Amino acid sequence: MLKTNVIPFLTELNKNNNREWFAENKKWYQQSMDDFKLFIDELIQHLAQVDGSLLGLSAKDCVYRIYRDVRFSKNKAPYKINFGASISPGGRKSNYAGFYIHVEPTGTSITGGGIYQPQPTVLKALRTEFYKVPDELIDIINDNEYKKYFKQGLWAKEKLKIAPKGFPKDFEHIDLLRYKHYIAMYELSKAEILSSNLIVKLTDIFGAMYPLNRLMNSIIDDMGEQKYALLKQ
Repeated sequence: MLKTNVIPFLTELNKNNNREWFAENKKWYQQSMDDFKLFIDELIQHLAQVDGSLLGLSAKDCVYRIYRDVRFSKNKAPYKINFGASISPGGRKSNYAGFYIHVEPTGTSITGGGIYQPQPTVLKALRTEFYKVPDELIDIINDNEYKKYFKQGLWAKEKLKIAPKGFPKDFEHIDLLRYKHYIAMYELSKAEILSSNLIVKLTDIFGAMYPLNRLMNSIIDDMGEQKYALLKQ
């Protein structure tokens, strides 16, 4: 379960999202982040039992900074009001599909994973594979265990309205190719994020979506030299 400091700290930060309050409560922030990292380290151990490629990761590889980049945003609040982590082979900066957890007690907490904003070469490789062999992806998102958590199938935000360039508009499963992100998303209730069984719940969710990650990561691995060039970026 999440340790004592995480939820109270984020709740108060939401009310006091300014540098003065944060400076006065820097020690509390550090305690809260340490608690979250302990939670993520424990979660990684469980997820690695499902996906061996996660072995060797630690929270420091996966947890995001709390500081917001406000340069191009109308919202000038300096801090995120959530703690988040991306648990992927290689950590949060990886181009591989992985697992995501976002804890926001005053808003929407989410989990799930996949690939968000894939590099153009990766996105093209995914679409090409799903065009050639659509049944693999269709079977995954129609599986009962997957649908137990991801009834919507794949996250449809920013989905293209037409066929992507280079693919026929009359393709029977063109809907599979119109995604800009290949993500599965599950909304966590407040009761779930406070539960002593949260790690078990997240491991079950990851197990249901792992076939999606495994498929996409196998496609990336098949990219050959393109993959190595991409991973150096």
